[in-house]
Amino acid sequence: MAEDANAVKPIENTGIKHDSQKIKFSLIPKGVLRDVVCVLTDGGKRYGDDNWQRVPNARQRYFDAASRHLDSWWSGEHVDPDSGRSHLAHVIANAMFLLWLEKNGTQEK
Repeated sequence: MAEDANAVKPIENTGIKHDSQKIKFSLIPKGVLRDVVCVLTDGGKRYGDDNWQRVPNARQRYFDAASRHLDSWWSGEHVDPDSGRSHLAHVIANAMFLLWLEKNGTQEK
């Protein structure tokens, strides 16, 4: 029996989205990004938003800061006494600054 060309075709139950080759922000572990954003927000309140981009000798200073926080964490101190935030969240924030500096050609030593 031939199909009627004018017949209404049923809508499929499954949609299509061509995103299999796109980056997946959902791979960021749940519950940790907020801690980093809290550190960044605190820094913005204390120094001004995006102040970190204008700090002289930023590459060395943010490396030193990340290293101090990582050393404190490694030594068993999980919360920074100055900010009340996770040392590891500070490490990640400082590493993000370093990555931004690298990507934007600020590579002074």
